[in-house]
Amino acid sequence: MAVYTHGHHDSVLRSHNNRTVANSAAYLAGHLTPDDHLLDVGAGPGSITLDFAERVHRVTATEISDDALALSRSLAAERGATNVDFSVEDVHALSFADDTFDVVHAHQVLQHVGDPVQALREMRRVTRPGGLVAARDADYAGFIWFPLLPELDEWLRLYREAARRNGGEPDAGRRLLAWARAAGFTDVTSTASTWCYATPEERAWWGGMWADRILQSALSTQLERDGLADRAQLQQISDAWRAWASDGDGWYLVPHGEILCRA
Repeated sequence: MAVYTHGHHDSVLRSHNNRTVANSAAYLAGHLTPDDHLLDVGAGPGSITLDFAERVHRVTATEISDDALALSRSLAAERGATNVDFSVEDVHALSFADDTFDVVHAHQVLQHVGDPVQALREMRRVTRPGGLVAARDADYAGFIWFPLLPELDEWLRLYREAARRNGGEPDAGRRLLAWARAAGFTDVTSTASTWCYATPEERAWWGGMWADRILQSALSTQLERDGLADRAQLQQISDAWRAWASDGDGWYLVPHGEILCRA
């Protein structure tokens, strides 16, 4: 297993709680049916998971620890969802029997695991013949923004180095098709989609979230612990995020790779 670079600080969850099927799994949504049993690998705070639960018969949500899984449990209880199960799992070695699920989904997961090809093999194993394995991951090297602030270049460099030290691959989006083929899939549809932040409200949310995250999350702890950046450098990056967010010309694009694999 790799180490989850972001951690679960509130500044991280503010981003993850904003995710829905519409903005993060649209490539899969049209393939779902009301009879499906869906496995959501790496459910996080559960916002996408609970969206799925309104569209399919049953959802099984997984996370790497009880503490992480408690987030989606809490949201399920809050929404009164009765068709969601929970299981602590390692995606490299899932505990489920072969051919258990109609759909297996992972959002922003494969970039953080130690062996994404093995993860996809396991996701395929637990999917019924003819079912779907779906994954979507960002590609950090493809992030682009304006105005061009050197501190944000440094933020990106530091994040990618930290993620790779943790055993992950931050530029996962472009690799999903190759990983799926290496895992043995022969029927793969590979697409892409983006998040774009350009309105004052979007900039305040995205820039404010990263301004906090670079100072308070597991990422900032790692950067200081490993000697990759000191507190003054992280503060400069945080200030740059806030400057970007307040700039009327501010624009930010996050590209994602997507795969739909027929089992």
